[in-house]
Amino acid sequence: MYYLFDGSFHGYLCCVFESFERKEFDAEPITSVMQRPSIFYSSREIATDLQKADRILQALEKKIGKKDIALFYHNFLADDAAAWLNGFQLLVALFQQQNVEVRNYGDPKVLLMHQTIKKVSRERHRMKAFVRFVKSADQIYTALVDPDFNVLPLVTRFFKDRFADQSWLIYDLRRNYGFFYDRKSVIEVTNAIEGDVQDPYAFEVDLDPRELEFQHLWQTYFKSTNIEARKNIKLHLRHVPKRYWKYLVEKRSASV
Repeated sequence: MYYLFDGSFHGYLCCVFESFERKEFDAEPITSVMQRPSIFYSSREIATDLQKADRILQALEKKIGKKDIALFYHNFLADDAAAWLNGFQLLVALFQQQNVEVRNYGDPKVLLMHQTIKKVSRERHRMKAFVRFVKSADQIYTALVDPDFNVLPLVTRFFKDRFADQSWLIYDLRRNYGFFYDRKSVIEVTNAIEGDVQDPYAFEVDLDPRELEFQHLWQTYFKSTNIEARKNIKLHLRHVPKRYWKYLVEKRSASV
């Protein structure tokens, strides 16, 4: 049985609630985009109900504490059907009064969850390190990103603290949503008009007239400080993987 939910964490928790209400513990939570036609699986749409999600959170807090709830949230942010299923099965086991220790690495499911969380955490740190903003014509600093995992909720506080005096937008092209900071608060935004999802990869940013000048200045500085004799490509790629080069101004004309 596929449980089709809206892709939100609250919707995910509603899948857990519904599995107990309907006694469908073998369900698999996925989004409609992930669903593949199958004659062996039926599907059920799960509506997001904040009250049901809150009941799951409250019950989970009593079982494992507020701090460890973050483990399931970070696992959810992997944005992967296998990770969602693994987390879902652990939650079901917890509420079935089974002896599940969320830090027992001898349990294959628990170990897999922590391995997933580690990957998400690594992506979060790299987003902090490699994301670059460009100044648009409307004076908003904009960054278009394409992370492997849904890490924007984990980095917005970092950018809010770091760029507290600037308006900025960081947008996830793969998931078609982002966060906008107006120097007061951070709000979630999406590229949709009248309910129709637009192509996020068609996003274009009108640059401030001086932005290209500053980019050229930085590229010139980077080139002038580079010492060819000390170039170590293997070490460089270990610290700055090539898939992140698209975010770096100094790498746009570089090649390995």
